[in-house]
Amino acid sequence: MLNRFVSRKNRYVQNENIAFLILPLVLLPLLPQVWALAHYKEWFLGHRDVIMFLDILYIVLARLLLLDTAIYIFSHSKRHFHIALLHVVFLYLEVTVITIFFYASIYWFFDPFHLFHLNSQFPPENLAMIQSHDFILSMYISAVTFTTLGSGDWIPQTLPAMVAVISEVVLGVVQGGVFVAILLYAHQNKEIE
Repeated sequence: MLNRFVSRKNRYVQNENIAFLILPLVLLPLLPQVWALAHYKEWFLGHRDVIMFLDILYIVLARLLLLDTAIYIFSHSKRHFHIALLHVVFLYLEVTVITIFFYASIYWFFDPFHLFHLNSQFPPENLAMIQSHDFILSMYISAVTFTTLGSGDWIPQTLPAMVAVISEVVLGVVQGGVFVAILLYAHQNKEIE
């Protein structure tokens, strides 16, 4: 059944280039949250744990079902091997950026200083500068977590933050493994043809 879905004539999307435009739509559920945070901040923060768990569930399902499926379909392109391989690499880069941005947005919505504890000695002027750029801090925490570098300077201090970190690390590890598998698959198919 998957082979029928992958074959060009049975697909809804005939051109794989549109994947680069469709994948950022995964970020659309963040827009109502920005609006709710701006207009109903008390309600939003009162339900922070439930909203955060729903966000985590959404991005995990979206990544595994939508984004990775798109990459699988894209990797079966009948184009020249090197061009197809470049497209897969750029698509994976886009998926990585989308995933890191989504988690950074979650951390930013729910205040990175509420979710994480800073385990480092910063001079007061540096700490004040970090606190005034909380989205950049959220991007840093997300990138370090996703890439599994785990510098250890930001420690989750709430249960939702722990769940978010666990899911982001799993997605990062899975993404690396799937990426290598697709490259090997593409290389094996090139040798067969």
